[in-house]
Amino acid sequence: LKCLVRVRRPRPPRPETPCPRRPIAAASAVLPDAMSTLESRVATLEENLNQKIADYDEALDTIWMLLAASLVFFMHSGFSLLESGCVRHKNTQNILGKNLIVVTVGFLCWYIIGYPLAFGVPTASEPTKFAGANNFAMDGFWDAKASFRNWFFQGAFCATGATIVSGSMAERTQLKGFITYTTLMTSFIYPIVIWWGWSGNGIFNYTDDNGVSTSMTGTPLMDFAGSGLVHLVGGIGALCGAVIVGPRAGRWEPEKQEEFEGHSIPFCVLGTFFLWFGWYGFNPGSTLEMHSVGAANTAGIVAVNTTLAPCVAGLVVFFLRAKVCPPRLLDVGGFCNGILAGLVSITAGCGFVKSWEALIIGFIGGFVYQGASMLLRKLKVDDVVDAFPVHGACGVWGLLALGFFGNPDETGGNGAFYGGDQISIQIFAVFMIVMWVTPLSIAIMLPLRLLGALRHSDEFQEAGADLMEHSPPKAYSQQTASPSKETAM
Repeated sequence: LKCLVRVRRPRPPRPETPCPRRPIAAASAVLPDAMSTLESRVATLEENLNQKIADYDEALDTIWMLLAASLVFFMHSGFSLLESGCVRHKNTQNILGKNLIVVTVGFLCWYIIGYPLAFGVPTASEPTKFAGANNFAMDGFWDAKASFRNWFFQGAFCATGATIVSGSMAERTQLKGFITYTTLMTSFIYPIVIWWGWSGNGIFNYTDDNGVSTSMTGTPLMDFAGSGLVHLVGGIGALCGAVIVGPRAGRWEPEKQEEFEGHSIPFCVLGTFFLWFGWYGFNPGSTLEMHSVGAANTAGIVAVNTTLAPCVAGLVVFFLRAKVCPPRLLDVGGFCNGILAGLVSITAGCGFVKSWEALIIGFIGGFVYQGASMLLRKLKVDDVVDAFPVHGACGVWGLLALGFFGNPDETGGNGAFYGGDQISIQIFAVFMIVMWVTPLSIAIMLPLRLLGALRHSDEFQEAGADLMEHSPPKAYSQQTASPSKETAM
């Protein structure tokens, strides 16, 4: 039994060693240092996080604007197809060459002087309400690199405004006269209007001493993507050009009407779809950013309105020409221009109206286009592609529509139907754009016409510009042989 029982022997006592403890005073001295270090690290992390967010926002905005600008640039393929389809085959190369001239000359002019007048806010002095005066030839861009994307996006708009003019004056305009007008349009006429409306310092929209956006009439202009600032400018230039250069030789002789029909309806339709596709960069891209939920939602609304308005406008024109207007036949070319009329009509209000309002704006835009087209024919103004009815008349309607539509509580509009007072500045903008573009266009084109540098001779027109000044002398390999240049002369 004694063997089975384990006897617990007492352990010898451990010597007591005092536990090392820091004095309270020492601990109190170390704690603030630790907290300061922790706060510094948190501040650094917060700063790094904010910088990453800012970099992400900048990258997202740049990607968005480059994509949108590329779509707007792609619209020039649409203009090229549409305009070449509307002319006779003997002038195909000539109108395509002018489209190339607009883009190449236009962007160079935008680089040197156009952008500075449109967006160049001076740093050493107070900006005027008439024009910008900074960033000539991109001076200062390396100090604010976000300017590069804005230059590209807005430059594509500038070239678009000049392209509108080329179609109205097609088949009888000399290249040197057209280049002269294009240079002045993209260097001076168009940029000044853009400063007025989109720089934030012009007569249509500037900030007063209290930090409130205002204009010369009180309420700032609403033109989301350029019904007035872009399309009306081009439309007025197109009208002046068509009137001053005069109609094509034999255009209004009754027995020759069929001779002036465009040579390719397929090109017209494809060009219309290309333009419509590019318009999804033109309008949604005018949010100018894509790093917030608000901007993303606005872009979605704009895309929807950019779809609905041209649908109804195209159908209106197609119906009117089939059932109401002589010869009461299905007109595919008219359908195309009706779609473009709806696009121009909604461009100003696409970010400020609801979808049902966009349908109404497009519906009325179809009638505006058809009425203006018939009026030009009545007055015997030879606008080859109906540039003024599409871009000029519907540009006016697009601006005025925002005087009536747009709920301030839901879409940010200021329409009269909701108690707003937007109509005054919209009318003022139309007046100022017309009064600016018209006399300058006349002052450029009329001397060119008098000097013999604008219009081709009747013999030249009869032979065709492709034969007379292009190599090869025809656009299509299977094209019917034309008379020799010597015979035509």
